[in-house]
Amino acid sequence: MEFFVAGGLCIALLLLLMAIGLQIGLAFLLSGFISSVLLLGFDSSITLVGQAAYFSIASPTWTAIPLFILLGSFASNGELARRAYLGMHSATRRLPGSLLIATSFSCGLFGAVSGSSIATTAIFGRMALPEMIQIGYNKALSVGVIASAGTFASMIPPSMMMIIYALFTQQSIGALFAAGILPGLLTVLVYSALIIWMVRRNPSLAPELKSYHEEDEATQKTDDDREYSLISVWPIVLIASVVLGGLYGGFLTPTEAAAAGALSALIIGAGLGPLRDKKLLALSLHDAAKVTSMLFLINIGALFYSRILAVTGLPTQLTSALIELNLPPLAFLIGVMVIIFLLGMIMVPIGIYALTLPIVMPLLLKLGYDPIWFGVVALKLTEIGAITPPVGLNVFAIKGVIPKEHDIPIEKIYRGCMPFLLADIAVLVLIIAVPGIALWLPNLLS
Repeated sequence: MEFFVAGGLCIALLLLLMAIGLQIGLAFLLSGFISSVLLLGFDSSITLVGQAAYFSIASPTWTAIPLFILLGSFASNGELARRAYLGMHSATRRLPGSLLIATSFSCGLFGAVSGSSIATTAIFGRMALPEMIQIGYNKALSVGVIASAGTFASMIPPSMMMIIYALFTQQSIGALFAAGILPGLLTVLVYSALIIWMVRRNPSLAPELKSYHEEDEATQKTDDDREYSLISVWPIVLIASVVLGGLYGGFLTPTEAAAAGALSALIIGAGLGPLRDKKLLALSLHDAAKVTSMLFLINIGALFYSRILAVTGLPTQLTSALIELNLPPLAFLIGVMVIIFLLGMIMVPIGIYALTLPIVMPLLLKLGYDPIWFGVVALKLTEIGAITPPVGLNVFAIKGVIPKEHDIPIEKIYRGCMPFLLADIAVLVLIIAVPGIALWLPNLLS
């Protein structure tokens, strides 16, 4: 079989296997293996799979991923997410739609120690959604905020997807972390401004907390209680300072920073009480191991797939064909973004990176685009994909934790996400128009 034809078959098989519902990591492995057998034979393909399973993740940098997952697991079971929510609620309770704004800020704050958008969405879905529904907040808007704000964990460091992008493109993890800070904070502020605007236009979307509590003075918090709640976010600030401060201060490598963060979360969680429970501690370790094994299967499959795709020569030929088209740099960039956006509707981000980066990254570099800046753009596009039908991962995450008594149809969740999807697109346009939003901090730190 010709190599170019095998490359096309490799992509077609992947899409077919995903369409029939095969797990994404297995879909990568199987489609790559079938193409490899047709090109190189069975024995050589088995050897390549074994090499990919080892050498794809043999780099010490990959160790940072399970450590950041463990950090997020300790933070989740150590009730740090609840502390973030209570603290941000105390700071925003006088604003229109205060619980929605508090959820946005606390998702961003918890993202600084979690790194997983799905985990963040699930945690705040369990914690914030019942309270908002009880008070009378619009259900579609409530679930839309949680699903959309959960994506902040992908942009605000430490982000596992930034680590994976760095490993695919051989870029600095520290520079990518720095590049995500301002775009992440900007998105949080845009979401909050959008919520205030929507609630002022239609107050029925989010009833005032004052009217809800006025009949029950026992539920009113004193000023001291509010101050204490705001101060209660100190564990997250401390952990983020350890991780990012050690990384940017030059004291810690990314792997060491992840280990220091996980250890800090364990000590703080034990000091506050929840992680003294041996069962809860064991659950944290079990959850981290489960997520790590799933993620590494996807990583191995994606990297094996990208190797086979490179062997077919398809990425090189497509790159050459695109060069011959002599497209303007902006037109090519828009085309790449459209492809990533469309893939984001049906694929996980790791799969998107494995499928696109080997093809487009050489040409983007040749056209003069900064790979750190493009990493932020690509991550923003995958954030948008996480709340876009038909397979918005965060939408399905929030659907899975909605209490049965408050069952919300999937189409209603997508409808609630739409205003925030438009806000994400606006932020993306701003990042493209003003690259300094992503590059100013990395350049400053370097």
